[in-house]
Amino acid sequence: AAEREEFAARIRAEPRRYIAQRRVELSTCPTWDKASESVVPRRVDLRPYLLFGKSGPWVLPGGLTRVALVEGSYVVNSSQGGGSKDTWVLSA
Repeated sequence: AAEREEFAARIRAEPRRYIAQRRVELSTCPTWDKASESVVPRRVDLRPYLLFGKSGPWVLPGGLTRVALVEGSYVVNSSQGGGSKDTWVLSA
């Protein structure tokens, strides 16, 4: 409780340094885990690529899948310990 109050006080003192957002429930995907040498579920999100030109938007046949490397984690951004994989759409 004391730790939470200290953190709340820091937010009140400098609110511009913090961003709040709701946690989004991510999809899971079978992922190869080197340590256990097995396929395990990991949380992922997909970042599609979209271009916009004179004729309008065009969605590319692929994107970047960001993956949580730790079991149970929601952290998919690489700067915080997540990983990434190229994603290709082979047919629609």
